[in-house]
Amino acid sequence: MDGRRRGGYNGSRSCATPSILPRAVPAFHYDDDTLCAGRVRLADIARDVGTPCYVYNAEVIRDRYRTLDAALGGCPHALHYAFKANSALAIVRLLRAEGAHADVNSGGELDVALAAGYAPRQIVFTGVGKSRDELERGVELDLHAINVESRGELERVAAIAARRGRRARVALRVNPDVDAATHRHITTGTRGSKFGVPRDEAVELARWASRQDALALVGLHFHIGSQIVRTEPFDEAAAIVGSLVAELASHGVGLEHLDLGGGLGISYEGGQDEPAIARYAAVQAAIARRLKLPLLLEPGRVIVGPAGALLARVVDTKLRGDRRVIVLDAGMTELVRPALYGARHRIVPVMQGALPGRTADVVGPVCESSDAFGTYTSLPDDCDVDALVAVLDAGAYGASMASTFIRRPLAPEVLVDGDRWSIIRRRQRVDDLVDLET
Repeated sequence: MDGRRRGGYNGSRSCATPSILPRAVPAFHYDDDTLCAGRVRLADIARDVGTPCYVYNAEVIRDRYRTLDAALGGCPHALHYAFKANSALAIVRLLRAEGAHADVNSGGELDVALAAGYAPRQIVFTGVGKSRDELERGVELDLHAINVESRGELERVAAIAARRGRRARVALRVNPDVDAATHRHITTGTRGSKFGVPRDEAVELARWASRQDALALVGLHFHIGSQIVRTEPFDEAAAIVGSLVAELASHGVGLEHLDLGGGLGISYEGGQDEPAIARYAAVQAAIARRLKLPLLLEPGRVIVGPAGALLARVVDTKLRGDRRVIVLDAGMTELVRPALYGARHRIVPVMQGALPGRTADVVGPVCESSDAFGTYTSLPDDCDVDALVAVLDAGAYGASMASTFIRRPLAPEVLVDGDRWSIIRRRQRVDDLVDLET
């Protein structure tokens, strides 16, 4: 440790945002026309591990965590890494070593957090539909907070805690009715979404929770969406946060923290997003100054997204009219974002070609028309069968959302750290799938 506070609630310095952020570490770069992560050639990984394969750069994950942590300056805060972005055991252990806490959305992610060494009081449990078994586990473990989504869930937590003779720590998730101006599939804070308690019901429900012997109301929780690239929605949500905290205080209801969720986006076109991190941190720091409450944030994509790439191989090429079609051995089973959200990822050759690129449709091998990455001019014209390519900015919501549709085994994952690399999840085998069946 370098003596700088990382990811905790303590801190005596004034809440300010530093004007200088750490220099961004590039996740992937060319060395002698060969794409590398750190000092490791991706071609060497493909030779030893095969394709498709996920590759992550540990140095970049550390750098991005530290950048966000530093941007929050002396504000009392905790960064609860959002496991849903990427819950590979090696990655969440790496982040725990940096001082990160955990945000989990299922009993499975909770078990992974515990296996990775996170203490229960370092974990918040979010999620729209927690089962009774999951709530029992959360109460038993005495987590830092169970982020409660409804009156019914709050009552179930209270009943479980009372039966166990416990006092469950809860935060009330409030739906602020703020449009995050992102894709409709990942907008979570508007009135019509399935998430949280409407803001006009929040004060009454929070007051009720504060009167229950089996509940300790420790915070309010907000999360308005994902891949947000403008700070205005965060500003709008902050105003609502302030009014609710003030109204609760007028009724004698105090809080331990504000959980302002995550959602900060990245540039999938290769631009620098560190200024966005600084602006985002400034908005959150302003809330901390005004309300004098520690902040709990749940970053995910912004930390791991640019650190990962999906390594794939060309398995076929053909012509569709005058346009070239390049078929990869990776598709929607490995990276569903293009099919699900219409997301676009940069695709680059692992070995830089000699011939300039021309327009080509890059598609996957799955028998669905939606299994397509998009139209590109970034691949050289000599990118033919067996050529290797890298789908960039795939570290978040790639492997964590993968499927075994048409019996395609899950791809392996590799972590690069400087000049070393290791397999952190082996390639799944069909035998692994059928072993679960009778």
